[in-house]
Amino acid sequence: MTQPPMTLVLAAPRGFCAGVDRAIKIVEMALGKWGAPVYVRHEIVHNKFVVDNLRAQGAVFVEDLDECPADRPVIFSAHGVPKSVPQAARARDMTYVDATCPLVSKVHIEAERHHQNGLQMVMIGHAGHPETVGTMGQLPEGEVLLVETVADVALLAPRDPAKLAYITQTTLSVDDTAGIVAALESRFPAIVGPHKEDICYATTNRQAAVKAIAGRVDALLVIGAPNSSNSRRLVEVGRAAGCPYSQLIQRAADIDWRALQGARAVGLTAGASAPQVLVDEVVAAFAARYDLTRETVETATEDIEFKVPRILRVPA
Repeated sequence: MTQPPMTLVLAAPRGFCAGVDRAIKIVEMALGKWGAPVYVRHEIVHNKFVVDNLRAQGAVFVEDLDECPADRPVIFSAHGVPKSVPQAARARDMTYVDATCPLVSKVHIEAERHHQNGLQMVMIGHAGHPETVGTMGQLPEGEVLLVETVADVALLAPRDPAKLAYITQTTLSVDDTAGIVAALESRFPAIVGPHKEDICYATTNRQAAVKAIAGRVDALLVIGAPNSSNSRRLVEVGRAAGCPYSQLIQRAADIDWRALQGARAVGLTAGASAPQVLVDEVVAAFAARYDLTRETVETATEDIEFKVPRILRVPA
Protein backbone atom coordinates (compact mmCIF):
# COMPACT_ATOMS: atom_id res chain seq x y z
CA MET A 1 0.00 0.00 0.00
CA THR A 2 1.35 3.42 -0.93
CA GLN A 3 1.93 5.79 1.93
CA PRO A 4 0.25 9.22 1.97
CA PRO A 5 2.47 12.19 1.16
CA MET A 6 3.70 14.41 3.97
CA THR A 7 6.03 17.39 4.12
CA LEU A 8 7.85 17.72 7.43
CA VAL A 9 9.06 21.29 7.88
CA LEU A 10 11.87 21.50 10.43
CA ALA A 11 12.44 24.84 12.14
CA ALA A 12 16.01 25.95 12.71
CA PRO A 13 17.46 26.81 15.13
CA ARG A 14 15.91 24.17 17.39
CA GLY A 15 17.04 21.96 20.27
CA PHE A 16 20.00 22.43 22.58
CA CYS A 17 21.25 25.94 23.29
CA ALA A 18 24.75 26.77 24.55
CA GLY A 19 23.61 27.03 28.19
CA VAL A 20 21.98 23.60 28.14
CA ASP A 21 24.94 22.05 26.33
CA ARG A 22 27.28 23.50 28.97
CA ALA A 23 25.13 22.31 31.89
CA ILE A 24 25.00 18.71 30.64
CA LYS A 25 28.74 18.77 29.97
CA ILE A 26 29.28 19.99 33.56
CA VAL A 27 27.46 16.96 35.00
CA GLU A 28 29.33 14.55 32.72
CA MET A 29 32.71 16.14 33.52
CA ALA A 30 31.94 16.10 37.25
CA LEU A 31 31.16 12.37 37.05
CA GLY A 32 34.43 11.87 35.17
CA LYS A 33 36.40 13.86 37.74
CA TRP A 34 34.86 12.69 41.03
CA GLY A 35 33.06 9.50 40.07
CA ALA A 36 29.50 8.59 41.03
CA PRO A 37 27.44 9.70 42.74
CA VAL A 38 27.38 13.39 41.90
CA TYR A 39 24.36 15.27 43.26
CA VAL A 40 22.39 17.78 41.20
CA ARG A 41 20.06 20.26 42.87
CA HIS A 42 16.92 20.29 40.70
CA GLU A 43 16.81 18.84 37.17
CA ILE A 44 19.96 20.07 35.44
CA VAL A 45 17.73 21.04 32.47
CA HIS A 46 14.03 20.42 31.98
CA ASN A 47 14.07 17.28 29.86
CA LYS A 48 13.24 13.77 31.11
CA PHE A 49 15.36 12.01 28.46
CA VAL A 50 18.44 14.06 29.41
CA VAL A 51 17.86 13.65 33.15
CA ASP A 52 17.30 9.90 32.88
CA ASN A 53 20.47 9.53 30.81
CA LEU A 54 22.56 11.39 33.40
CA ARG A 55 20.91 9.46 36.22
CA ALA A 56 22.00 6.23 34.54
CA GLN A 57 25.59 7.55 34.60
CA GLY A 58 25.46 8.21 38.36
CA ALA A 59 23.88 11.64 38.81
CA VAL A 60 21.45 11.91 41.74
CA PHE A 61 18.79 14.59 41.36
CA VAL A 62 17.42 16.25 44.49
CA GLU A 63 15.26 19.29 45.19
CA ASP A 64 17.00 20.51 48.31
CA LEU A 65 20.62 20.88 49.39
CA ASP A 66 19.75 19.14 52.67
CA GLU A 67 19.32 15.91 50.68
CA CYS A 68 23.00 16.00 49.63
CA PRO A 69 25.79 14.48 51.74
CA ALA A 70 28.52 16.97 52.54
CA ASP A 71 31.28 14.71 51.20
CA ARG A 72 29.99 14.47 47.60
CA PRO A 73 30.00 17.18 44.91
CA VAL A 74 26.77 19.01 44.16
CA ILE A 75 25.84 20.85 40.96
CA PHE A 76 23.37 23.71 40.73
CA SER A 77 21.04 23.54 37.72
CA ALA A 78 21.19 25.70 34.59
CA HIS A 79 18.17 27.67 35.84
CA GLY A 80 20.14 29.27 38.67
CA VAL A 81 19.63 29.21 42.44
CA PRO A 82 18.95 31.79 45.18
CA LYS A 83 22.07 33.28 46.75
CA SER A 84 21.30 31.36 49.95
CA VAL A 85 22.04 27.99 48.28
CA PRO A 86 25.80 28.43 47.58
CA GLN A 87 26.06 30.14 50.98
CA ALA A 88 24.63 27.00 52.61
CA ALA A 89 26.98 24.79 50.56
CA ARG A 90 30.00 26.81 51.71
CA ALA A 91 28.79 26.62 55.33
CA ARG A 92 28.82 22.81 55.02
CA ASP A 93 32.25 22.88 53.31
CA MET A 94 30.77 21.17 50.24
CA THR A 95 32.35 20.99 46.79
CA TYR A 96 29.86 22.59 44.42
CA VAL A 97 29.75 23.52 40.74
CA ASP A 98 27.41 26.24 39.50
CA ALA A 99 25.91 25.26 36.13
CA THR A 100 23.73 28.39 35.94
CA CYS A 101 23.48 29.52 32.32
CA PRO A 102 25.73 32.57 31.84
CA LEU A 103 22.77 34.45 30.34
CA VAL A 104 20.78 33.83 33.52
CA SER A 105 23.79 34.93 35.57
CA LYS A 106 23.78 38.15 33.52
CA VAL A 107 20.26 38.86 34.80
CA HIS A 108 21.41 38.14 38.37
CA ILE A 109 24.23 40.67 37.98
CA GLU A 110 21.82 43.27 36.55
CA ALA A 111 19.49 42.83 39.52
CA GLU A 112 22.38 43.22 41.96
CA ARG A 113 23.62 46.36 40.21
CA HIS A 114 20.19 48.01 40.21
CA HIS A 115 19.75 47.11 43.88
CA GLN A 116 23.07 48.76 44.73
CA ASN A 117 21.86 51.87 42.90
CA GLY A 118 18.81 52.05 45.15
CA LEU A 119 16.28 50.69 42.67
CA GLN A 120 13.55 48.19 43.48
CA MET A 121 13.21 45.42 40.89
CA VAL A 122 10.21 44.29 38.90
CA MET A 123 10.69 40.79 37.49
CA ILE A 124 8.65 39.59 34.54
CA GLY A 125 8.48 35.83 34.93
CA HIS A 126 6.48 32.76 35.93
CA ALA A 127 5.82 32.29 39.64
CA GLY A 128 7.49 29.16 41.00
CA HIS A 129 9.70 28.54 37.97
CA PRO A 130 13.25 27.68 39.17
CA GLU A 131 14.78 30.53 37.17
CA THR A 132 12.38 33.06 38.68
CA VAL A 133 12.95 31.70 42.18
CA GLY A 134 16.72 31.85 41.66
CA THR A 135 16.71 35.39 40.27
CA MET A 136 14.39 36.78 42.95
CA GLY A 137 16.58 35.05 45.52
CA GLN A 138 19.58 37.19 44.56
CA LEU A 139 18.16 40.14 46.51
CA PRO A 140 16.65 40.58 49.99
CA GLU A 141 12.98 39.80 50.56
CA GLY A 142 10.69 42.48 49.10
CA GLU A 143 13.28 43.91 46.72
CA VAL A 144 11.89 42.03 43.70
CA LEU A 145 8.24 42.36 42.69
CA LEU A 146 6.94 39.66 40.30
CA VAL A 147 4.56 40.28 37.41
CA GLU A 148 3.30 37.58 35.05
CA THR A 149 0.76 39.50 32.95
CA VAL A 150 -0.17 42.99 31.80
CA ALA A 151 -2.98 42.92 34.38
CA ASP A 152 -0.43 42.40 37.16
CA VAL A 153 1.24 45.71 36.29
CA ALA A 154 -1.82 47.66 37.42
CA LEU A 155 -1.65 45.97 40.84
CA LEU A 156 2.01 46.78 41.54
CA ALA A 157 2.66 48.75 44.71
CA PRO A 158 6.36 49.70 44.59
CA ARG A 159 8.16 51.47 47.40
CA ASP A 160 8.96 54.45 45.15
CA PRO A 161 7.47 54.54 41.60
CA ALA A 162 10.37 56.75 40.50
CA LYS A 163 13.01 54.22 41.56
CA LEU A 164 12.27 51.04 39.64
CA ALA A 165 14.06 48.75 37.18
CA TYR A 166 12.80 45.64 35.42
CA ILE A 167 14.37 42.32 34.49
CA THR A 168 12.87 39.24 32.84
CA GLN A 169 13.06 35.48 32.89
CA THR A 170 15.19 34.43 29.90
CA THR A 171 12.67 31.95 28.44
CA LEU A 172 9.53 34.06 28.00
CA SER A 173 7.44 34.78 24.91
CA VAL A 174 9.06 37.72 23.16
CA ASP A 175 5.69 39.16 22.10
CA ASP A 176 3.94 38.70 25.46
CA THR A 177 6.89 40.24 27.29
CA ALA A 178 6.88 43.26 24.98
CA GLY A 179 3.28 43.93 26.04
CA ILE A 180 4.16 43.74 29.74
CA VAL A 181 7.19 46.01 29.26
CA ALA A 182 4.98 48.55 27.44
CA ALA A 183 2.53 48.50 30.37
CA LEU A 184 5.37 48.99 32.86
CA GLU A 185 6.83 51.91 30.89
CA SER A 186 3.40 53.50 30.56
CA ARG A 187 2.65 53.31 34.29
CA PHE A 188 6.22 53.99 35.48
CA PRO A 189 7.91 56.31 32.92
CA ALA A 190 11.16 56.38 34.91
CA ILE A 191 11.56 52.58 35.05
CA VAL A 192 15.01 51.38 33.95
CA GLY A 193 15.31 48.47 31.53
CA PRO A 194 18.22 46.13 30.80
CA HIS A 195 21.06 47.33 28.54
CA LYS A 196 20.43 44.26 26.40
CA GLU A 197 17.23 42.24 26.33
CA ASP A 198 17.07 39.59 29.07
CA ILE A 199 15.19 37.05 26.95
CA CYS A 200 18.05 34.93 25.67
CA TYR A 201 19.17 34.56 22.07
CA ALA A 202 18.12 30.89 21.97
CA THR A 203 14.56 31.61 23.09
CA THR A 204 14.27 34.49 20.63
CA ASN A 205 15.71 32.49 17.72
CA ARG A 206 13.52 29.44 18.30
CA GLN A 207 10.39 31.57 18.51
CA ALA A 208 11.32 33.42 15.30
CA ALA A 209 11.83 30.10 13.50
CA VAL A 210 8.39 28.88 14.62
CA LYS A 211 6.79 32.10 13.36
CA ALA A 212 8.46 31.52 9.98
CA ILE A 213 6.80 28.10 9.51
CA ALA A 214 3.54 28.33 11.49
CA GLY A 215 1.47 29.86 8.71
CA ARG A 216 2.39 27.21 6.15
CA VAL A 217 1.84 23.99 8.10
CA ASP A 218 -1.34 22.18 9.18
CA ALA A 219 0.11 21.21 12.55
CA LEU A 220 3.13 22.04 14.69
CA LEU A 221 4.86 19.62 17.04
CA VAL A 222 7.22 20.97 19.70
CA ILE A 223 9.55 18.45 21.35
CA GLY A 224 10.05 19.42 24.97
CA ALA A 225 9.10 18.72 28.57
CA PRO A 226 5.86 19.91 30.20
CA ASN A 227 7.90 21.84 32.78
CA SER A 228 10.10 23.50 30.12
CA SER A 229 9.15 27.16 29.92
CA ASN A 230 10.82 27.82 26.58
CA SER A 231 9.18 24.74 25.01
CA ARG A 232 5.70 25.70 26.18
CA ARG A 233 6.22 29.20 24.82
CA LEU A 234 7.00 27.69 21.39
CA VAL A 235 3.58 26.00 21.40
CA GLU A 236 1.91 29.32 22.24
CA VAL A 237 3.91 31.19 19.60
CA GLY A 238 2.90 28.59 16.99
CA ARG A 239 -0.79 29.04 17.77
CA ALA A 240 -0.53 32.83 17.78
CA ALA A 241 1.32 32.76 14.44
CA GLY A 242 -1.39 30.88 12.61
CA CYS A 243 -1.14 27.17 13.46
CA PRO A 244 -4.10 26.27 15.72
CA TYR A 245 -2.93 22.66 16.17
CA SER A 246 0.32 23.26 18.03
CA GLN A 247 1.20 20.49 20.47
CA LEU A 248 3.94 19.73 22.98
CA ILE A 249 5.33 16.19 22.85
CA GLN A 250 8.15 14.64 24.86
CA ARG A 251 9.07 12.13 22.16
CA ALA A 252 7.68 10.20 19.17
CA ALA A 253 5.49 7.95 21.33
CA ASP A 254 3.42 11.01 22.32
CA ILE A 255 2.34 11.92 18.78
CA ASP A 256 -1.44 11.80 18.27
CA TRP A 257 -1.48 10.38 14.74
CA ARG A 258 -5.27 10.52 14.49
CA ALA A 259 -5.16 14.29 15.00
CA LEU A 260 -2.76 14.54 12.04
CA GLN A 261 -5.06 12.70 9.60
CA GLY A 262 -5.53 14.84 6.51
CA ALA A 263 -2.51 17.01 7.25
CA ARG A 264 -0.19 17.56 4.30
CA ALA A 265 2.50 19.56 6.09
CA VAL A 266 3.63 19.35 9.72
CA GLY A 267 6.11 21.68 11.40
CA LEU A 268 8.65 20.32 13.86
CA THR A 269 10.82 22.12 16.39
CA ALA A 270 12.42 21.37 19.75
CA GLY A 271 12.87 23.37 22.92
CA ALA A 272 16.31 24.46 24.07
CA SER A 273 16.68 21.48 26.42
CA ALA A 274 15.55 18.79 23.94
CA PRO A 275 18.35 16.69 22.36
CA GLN A 276 18.69 16.04 18.63
CA VAL A 277 18.20 12.30 19.18
CA LEU A 278 14.53 12.98 20.00
CA VAL A 279 14.15 15.04 16.82
CA ASP A 280 15.64 12.16 14.83
CA GLU A 281 13.22 9.77 16.54
CA VAL A 282 10.21 11.87 15.51
CA VAL A 283 11.47 12.23 11.93
CA ALA A 284 11.91 8.43 11.74
CA ALA A 285 8.35 7.93 13.03
CA PHE A 286 7.01 10.16 10.24
CA ALA A 287 9.15 8.39 7.65
CA ALA A 288 7.65 5.06 8.73
CA ARG A 289 4.09 6.29 8.14
CA TYR A 290 4.34 8.69 5.20
CA ASP A 291 5.98 9.26 1.85
CA LEU A 292 8.05 11.92 3.52
CA THR A 293 9.55 15.10 2.14
CA ARG A 294 11.78 16.98 4.57
CA GLU A 295 12.38 20.70 4.44
CA THR A 296 14.37 22.93 6.80
CA VAL A 297 13.59 26.60 7.33
CA GLU A 298 16.53 28.31 8.98
CA THR A 299 16.08 31.85 10.32
CA ALA A 300 19.36 32.21 12.24
CA THR A 301 22.66 30.44 12.84
CA GLU A 302 24.08 29.89 16.31
CA ASP A 303 27.75 29.42 17.15
CA ILE A 304 27.82 30.45 20.81
CA GLU A 305 29.75 28.27 23.24
CA PHE A 306 30.18 28.75 26.97
CA LYS A 307 33.19 27.52 28.96
CA VAL A 308 32.67 25.11 31.84
CA PRO A 309 33.75 26.33 35.32
CA ARG A 310 37.46 26.26 36.07
CA ILE A 311 37.04 23.66 38.85
CA LEU A 312 36.26 21.09 36.12
CA ARG A 313 39.18 22.12 33.94
CA VAL A 314 41.83 21.30 36.56
CA PRO A 315 42.77 17.75 37.63
CA ALA A 316 41.18 16.24 40.74
